[in-house]
Amino acid sequence: MGRKVTLATCSLNQWALDFEGNLTRILKSIEIAKQKGAKYRLGPELEIWPVMHHNVRYNCRVIFLNKKILLIRPKMLLANYGNNREFRWFSPWSRPRHVEEYFLPRMIQDVTGQTTVPFGDGVLSTKDTCLGSEICAELWNPRSPHVDMGLDGIEIFTNSSASYHELRKADHRVNLVKSATTKSGGIYLFANQKGCDGDRLYYDGCAMIAINGDIVARGAQFSLKDVEVVSATLDLEDVRSYRGERCHPHMHKPYQRIKTDFSLSDCDDRCLPTHQPVEWIFHTPEEEISLGPACWLWDYLRRSGQAGFLLPLSGGVDSSSTACIVYSMCVQICRAVKDGNSQVLEDVQRVVSDSSYRPEDPRELCGRLFTTCYMASENSSVDTRNRAKDLAAQIGSNHLNINIDMAVKGMLGIFSMVTGKWPQFRANGGSARENLALQNVQARIRMILAYLFAQLCLWAQGKPGGLLVLGSANVDESLTGYFTKYDCSSADINPIGGVSKMDLKCFLQYCVKRFQLTALISILDAPPTAELEPLTDGKIVQTDEADMGMTYSELSVIGRLRKISKCGPYSMFCKLIHSWKETFSPSQVATKVKHFFRMYSINRHKMTTVTPSYHAENYSPDDNRFDLRPFLYNTQWAWQFRCIDNEVSRSTEQCDFIRLYYTSFNIETLHKYCI
Repeated sequence: MGRKVTLATCSLNQWALDFEGNLTRILKSIEIAKQKGAKYRLGPELEIWPVMHHNVRYNCRVIFLNKKILLIRPKMLLANYGNNREFRWFSPWSRPRHVEEYFLPRMIQDVTGQTTVPFGDGVLSTKDTCLGSEICAELWNPRSPHVDMGLDGIEIFTNSSASYHELRKADHRVNLVKSATTKSGGIYLFANQKGCDGDRLYYDGCAMIAINGDIVARGAQFSLKDVEVVSATLDLEDVRSYRGERCHPHMHKPYQRIKTDFSLSDCDDRCLPTHQPVEWIFHTPEEEISLGPACWLWDYLRRSGQAGFLLPLSGGVDSSSTACIVYSMCVQICRAVKDGNSQVLEDVQRVVSDSSYRPEDPRELCGRLFTTCYMASENSSVDTRNRAKDLAAQIGSNHLNINIDMAVKGMLGIFSMVTGKWPQFRANGGSARENLALQNVQARIRMILAYLFAQLCLWAQGKPGGLLVLGSANVDESLTGYFTKYDCSSADINPIGGVSKMDLKCFLQYCVKRFQLTALISILDAPPTAELEPLTDGKIVQTDEADMGMTYSELSVIGRLRKISKCGPYSMFCKLIHSWKETFSPSQVATKVKHFFRMYSINRHKMTTVTPSYHAENYSPDDNRFDLRPFLYNTQWAWQFRCIDNEVSRSTEQCDFIRLYYTSFNIETLHKYCI
């Protein structure tokens, strides 16, 4: 009997309810795996559908060979955190190492010729090795099944996953796979979903194969390929040698082995080379922002049936970041077509309504798919207008200049005709209410015009289709509610809604070098501003950070404490007085924490209508599924703020005592030396 096995795993761009497309991608991955010489192929989680057993719905892996089902393995440890809500749809299998009979539906019986098959927490025993299964979150759990399986002699672990992208997450996933086989040896296959499955998440592939703590084969993290298959040839004796010095007899109840008359290895495999360890080069966060949201946008565009995107381009960091992500999408499309990806070519021809079109230049493609518009008002500066125009020229978008003053005056004229009042900006003697209302009118008119041009822009050019409106509010603005409800942050989708302002600035610096977009330099140098209040001598007076009462850097820290560390006002204050002690006094920290929670609680209702955004950050305030919280708060926070005030008083008294002590000490010391 041989000892070398060729195994395959894959990443598939599956789409919920696309039964025919999903089947096509599954069959293609099987064909590629067979072409690579693999005798075992692993697919991602829920690549087909769930299984009902005793009227209970389970998330299962169905393992089959030659039209015969060998084992149905239900998921035992469900994910119920972050974006995951598995308990809403499935029940966990709660009987470890138990296997029972499952009666197949009649339609399946007609195909397999079987009446019942094993169902439960079992493993497969072939003539030459033993395979066990994990499903997605079971790898991340502190009681991962692979630990006991390894101690029970199972040599090959397989994990079907639907693991979504977050910035700086890939290394954690890779380290978990490496760790799974470092502890007790073994071979680990990891399969993953990829692409946009119709919601806010992007599944980022990274199919991989590991042996004894080393990655020996890996797939791409970001790719426009709908099907990607990774294979490796490995020596089972390497696993046995590794375990010989590390493993001890397993005393717990053994796994039930489902015996299979099949071998993964061949008798004559002495000359078959095995795969060697590879180094995993991780993307930087800037590269992740460039690639992940761009792939997500392409999936959304080609599956939505629309003809491109429209973006209100203000000349600031946020809208410029969205524009650069669209340009990155065009770069990836051109590269995929050049590499022979027929599916991408077919999709782009359908989107631009030209069956003979072949994209080669990203700028030219951007001009076909992407419309940008600068919506000027009397409060807009020449500087931002020029920044938007220069960036649009460098990426090649179809750029429009629109003036909204006529629409603003029309709206205010209606209000004045009804009330007899004409509101004024604060700079012109108006109240705070007037000032805010006048800003909101401008912002909301921009949203209306964005949708008007998105629907009719191509019609005016005699072209078919409509455009998807892109938003450009970052995660920090969503957290504080620093945007107008139903303004031009209200769009169809937002590729940067889960990215922090600090990361976006680093991303634009990356784009300057990666894409030679030198127009971004002046955008990065300019202070962030909404340009909704009157200019002074043609210059901007209003800035975002002044309006918010804190910097974007401070907001990132506060956002992580609120979501990841689960801090309320008082516990956040207690942490920040130490981490910010070199910069702020306790009373200053208290002021910032109180100000944040007032803004957050007053504006939380805005998150119920915020544009669907690409999930990228683990402190996102997304109200749809990631950060489920009330949207009506007691904005006084009376008890919490009183606790903060008490702590500030105590710290002030302590400081006064220490100051007094040192003053007294110095006087006594001086007196002693004088005597």
